[in-house]
Amino acid sequence: MYDVLIVGAGPSGLAAGIACRENDLNVKIIDEFPQAGGRLLGQLHEEPNGEWWNGIKETEKLLDKAKDLNVDISCHISVYHIEKLEASFKTHTNKGVFSSKKVLIATGAAETAAPIPGWTLPGVMSIGAAQVMTNVHRVRVGNKGIVVGVNVLSAAITRELQLAGIDVHSMALPAMNIVTEDEAHPDKVMQNLVRIAHLAPSKFIRFGSNFAKIGLIRKLVVKFFPKKGIKMWDMPIHLRKAVIEINGTDKVESVTMATISSTGKLIKGTEKTIPVDFVCIAGGLYPLAELASVVGCPFKYIEELGGHVPVHNDEMETPVSGVYVSGNITGIESAKVAREQGTVAGLSISKSLISKNRKIKKQLKKAVRNVEKTREAASIQFHPEINEGRKKVHKAFKEIN
Repeated sequence: MYDVLIVGAGPSGLAAGIACRENDLNVKIIDEFPQAGGRLLGQLHEEPNGEWWNGIKETEKLLDKAKDLNVDISCHISVYHIEKLEASFKTHTNKGVFSSKKVLIATGAAETAAPIPGWTLPGVMSIGAAQVMTNVHRVRVGNKGIVVGVNVLSAAITRELQLAGIDVHSMALPAMNIVTEDEAHPDKVMQNLVRIAHLAPSKFIRFGSNFAKIGLIRKLVVKFFPKKGIKMWDMPIHLRKAVIEINGTDKVESVTMATISSTGKLIKGTEKTIPVDFVCIAGGLYPLAELASVVGCPFKYIEELGGHVPVHNDEMETPVSGVYVSGNITGIESAKVAREQGTVAGLSISKSLISKNRKIKKQLKKAVRNVEKTREAASIQFHPEINEGRKKVHKAFKEIN
């Protein structure tokens, strides 16, 4: 029997495994993907200070440390059930049943697709799939494409596609429907866009974004947004144009783009066909939390965290004794935050299993502070009220306990 079984070998799961092994716990990390690292593997972007964040290199650092500590990591393992016993857990997988005293669920996040007519054609993919194909598998997703959906995630990955030499025609909004209501509304999208303007190479955009944060001015910016879009990284970003259809017979051949009003309504007669051979759809992320539900964790819907999240405290404990969570399952944030949360989870588990733990308690308090510092310093935040979201979920934990 393992002291702890960790489901998920992304930055959070790996960091947790390292923290547990540093305290001599018997640890097993499993992941359904072919290699450890999770979504971290596909990340590559330039920080505001000019330094480059290379997910592959960051993964290698974590794996080297895990290897030195003899952390047991196995991939190609899918979990379909976690069974809570009186004093242990049985985790059921395609490779058998694993028994452990504690369980950490670090399954990350999944993408939300924005349905558009023609989205089932070959050549249409999620923005995350394009990232993995480009940065991990080194597969060219196409010659010329368009990104549908303007948000923090799509902006960062679009830049990665450009760096790989892929021609991205532009970024535009999806057509408005019952599913894409927020993603297709120019003003709501502008609120997200100003949060990443500091990454733009143009001083004009960075300066203007400070004023665009003000509601009235933001609405004016949207109303008079240039017809040709505003260029970021020499590529137009459109807030007054939407992709209303993806065209092709056996594969993507073009998209139909049209002008929209400041409230997202289609302006008839403005349709235009743009030749492309791939389309990336960016609908955002949500916590991948099914396993936490299976084992009995209570949930709370918190918009600032990306949706339904398992209730937990700042030490990554859930109300279900012996079950811990960390990373994007607890709310959508950066890989850096996920990694620091993993360290907290590992130390929290260690504290619960080791009797003489004054040193661990001190390390745990420091690790919790590191999560907060990393969050505050993040160059990319998926929601401006992330701290409020964290307060809500921690309050829910206290109310249950």
